[in-house]
Amino acid sequence: MDRIDTGRAHSARVYDYILGGKDHYQVDIEAGEAMIAGWPSLPVSMRQNRLFMERAVGHLAREEGVRQFLDIGTGLPTSPNLHEVAQRERPDAAVVYVDNDPIVLAHAAALLTSSPEGRTAYIDADMREPESILESPEFRALDPRQPIALTLIAMLHFIRPPDDQTLIRRLLDPLPSGSYLAISTATADFAPEELARVTTEYESRGIPMVPRTAAEVGAFFDGLDLLEPGLTQVHRWRPGPGQEGIAPEQVAMYGAVARKP
Repeated sequence: MDRIDTGRAHSARVYDYILGGKDHYQVDIEAGEAMIAGWPSLPVSMRQNRLFMERAVGHLAREEGVRQFLDIGTGLPTSPNLHEVAQRERPDAAVVYVDNDPIVLAHAAALLTSSPEGRTAYIDADMREPESILESPEFRALDPRQPIALTLIAMLHFIRPPDDQTLIRRLLDPLPSGSYLAISTATADFAPEELARVTTEYESRGIPMVPRTAAEVGAFFDGLDLLEPGLTQVHRWRPGPGQEGIAPEQVAMYGAVARKP
């Protein structure tokens, strides 16, 4: 707990505040309010990102038969957590969470409430050091001979190029054929002025923020087979009820899911 810096805003805690959570501090509230002032649709975009995670993971477990998930940059627990979504479809699903934020570690117990048939584990590791993840004892919760879904939800926009491509390849390459990659990440393609203001707020607080174009996000999936509907705004990826009235300029996140041949 002594690693938690309450004097500076943190991306996971700002996200928690904007989504209506309770695990944040005054500095995160101030940052979140400044970002919302710059772009009032930011809460809509963040909620749609969360719903994308639920639909993508649910689809992988239900339709693609995936029983193993490696979630990088987990963030603070927000129900339903990824393992709850996966185990709702596949009670025997195994989920390994990875984050190096001490406040996420402090709340990791909420991420380890597995179904009796399944399994969850938490790795306290830096995602920029993939070998520390793959060599961790907790990673053994996953069977490396069976497909694994690698999920990076709302994380890559905090990683500057070229570290982002390197990170994905070092994590994906050891996974077996038939594994999946699910990504959501920020873009300024639909609300450029608004995203510029949000990016400025993040950067002013020492948090890197790298919105990407469709082509830049698409490059993460080179060599993989995209699932329908391909790369799109997160609210348009296999949309659920109630998402029809969302305008493109309200959502600043691309999302896609792809299979490793």
